[in-house]
Amino acid sequence: MGSEPIIIDGGDRSCVRLLLELRGHIAGLAPGTVVHLIASDPVAPIDLPAWCHLTGHAYLGPVPDAPTPTYALRVAADPNPTSTESPWRPR
Repeated sequence: MGSEPIIIDGGDRSCVRLLLELRGHIAGLAPGTVVHLIASDPVAPIDLPAWCHLTGHAYLGPVPDAPTPTYALRVAADPNPTSTESPWRPR
């Protein structure tokens, strides 16, 4: 797992939309892949760890020295699925 992280720029999207897009982006990634999510939504540091806990992905925390708010997670081998419309509801 020494490869470079996958960078996903969430820009200024709201966290719900951001998580829906993130779920789609990481669906095809290999388990163990590290993702750096750029997210300016002020609730991202609260919502992202909660979503990772719900889905089984590992929240790794803020990325130190990133020029913009960036958070890291590790893709789970067998994530818990969530509702198609809502990233907060288990399927």
